Amino acid sequence: METCRALAAVLVIGLTAIPPQRRPERCPRLDALPGRDLPGGLRIAEAADRAARMRGLARLDAMPQRLALHIPRCRSVHTFTMRFPLDLIWLSRDGEPVRIDRAVPPRRMKACLRARSVVEANAGTADRFVAALGG
Repeated sequence: METCRALAAVLVIGLTAIPPQRRPERCPRLDALPGRDLPGGLRIAEAADRAARMRGLARLDAMPQRLALHIPRCRSVHTFTMRFPLDLIWLSRDGEPVRIDRAVPPRRMKACLRARSVVEANAGTADRFVAALGG
């Protein structure tokens, strides 16, 4: 019993050693995907396979501000199963932004025929991701 209390104390101390504002926000679904790290601590996860594309951000309660999801070969998206608004950054074949749809609420459909892929980010974060992408 004493060993369990000691172990619990060590775990609590380990968790509180890093102030909450400095702990990186986690999202197991997106952290498990391949992706690329960008300046400023931002990361874009890549929904490269069919399963990741189908799952997307559906039914997530929230997404860390530092994360976004890139969906290649995509000209339209829906937000029917979303629980928070998104900024949609539509990219050309060269990866240049062609349009940004800001604060798209749940239960909407959006399309951009000029785009070849889309980055889904939290509402209000599109400018940070565009700047980090160099666009």
